[in-house]
Amino acid sequence: MTALCLFSRVSRALFLFVLVLLPAAGHVSASDVVVVYTSVDQIFSEPVLKLFEQKTAIRVKAVYDVEAAKTVGLTNRLLAESKHPRADVFWNSEIVRTITLEKKNIFTPYFSPERRYIPEQFKDPNGYWTGFACRARVLIYNTNMLQKTDLPKTLRELTQPAWHGKVAMAYPLLGTAATHMGALYAVMGQENAESFLKDLKQNNVLIVGGNSIVRDVVSAGEVPLGITDTDDVHGAMLRNEPVAMIYPDQQSMGVFVIPNTVALVNGAPHPETGKQLIDFLLSKEVETLLMESTSQNMPVRSDTEKDAGRVSINDLNIMDVDYREAAAYVERSDKFCRALFVD
Repeated sequence: MTALCLFSRVSRALFLFVLVLLPAAGHVSASDVVVVYTSVDQIFSEPVLKLFEQKTAIRVKAVYDVEAAKTVGLTNRLLAESKHPRADVFWNSEIVRTITLEKKNIFTPYFSPERRYIPEQFKDPNGYWTGFACRARVLIYNTNMLQKTDLPKTLRELTQPAWHGKVAMAYPLLGTAATHMGALYAVMGQENAESFLKDLKQNNVLIVGGNSIVRDVVSAGEVPLGITDTDDVHGAMLRNEPVAMIYPDQQSMGVFVIPNTVALVNGAPHPETGKQLIDFLLSKEVETLLMESTSQNMPVRSDTEKDAGRVSINDLNIMDVDYREAAAYVERSDKFCRALFVD
């Protein structure tokens, strides 16, 4: 055997050996990917998803929603793709649209082992979705314009003459504003809820394009008071803007809290990595991260330790609402609010 022939055989053997080793040396297959659609603000969701990548080596492809079309844009996309799903996981910043999609067979049940730490009120008994990390619908006020003693204690007080032209809220057709409307219908009853909305309109409520804009117009002093989410207020307070908040209806129907929800898409292209992502999102680690972030979400897990000084759902009188009933009212409330505030 010549030296050249021997070298050729050794080279081929070495080449084959390297080929065998390549998959173990970091090759990324289709099963090492997860696609998530999320309506959670990218500033909060992206760090969580990147941490998942670091811990698992699973590459995350994320599609984010925009403020002006919160949740609705991704809802419509999931419906349009229902016959050929592209997403594995839907991480929603609220709950009503999740329930609406569940009714349209967009999700498949998944009972994450992390569900055992989640209270019953925040999870679907059939495993279609699980809730975690709540926000609340609160009153934000400009501290240069109002003292705490001047503030209304209930949402209903916003319809009084003293607050004429002084209150802002987001279009009640999108995101958590729409979810809030469904909850008010469920708790107050359709007639009382629509009477409340008519009175707000009559009291010249300022309707703006999103919760963050409510925060901005109150911070700028365009109006002294608004209805928005806790994360928007926390962010402004951390920037030393002249705002603070109160939790309304503590002596009556309670403040409405909205959990994040996560669900596995029916027919997901990567169901196993989708389940891993869901387990991670429901973990104590992620609830703690969201609690300690600028959004300061309120954890719901029984084993998540609350930092001193932070508000917990256990510290509040929370609205006793059936989220499924709220979801059932959204179509009606959307139609009514569109006619009242838009058309």
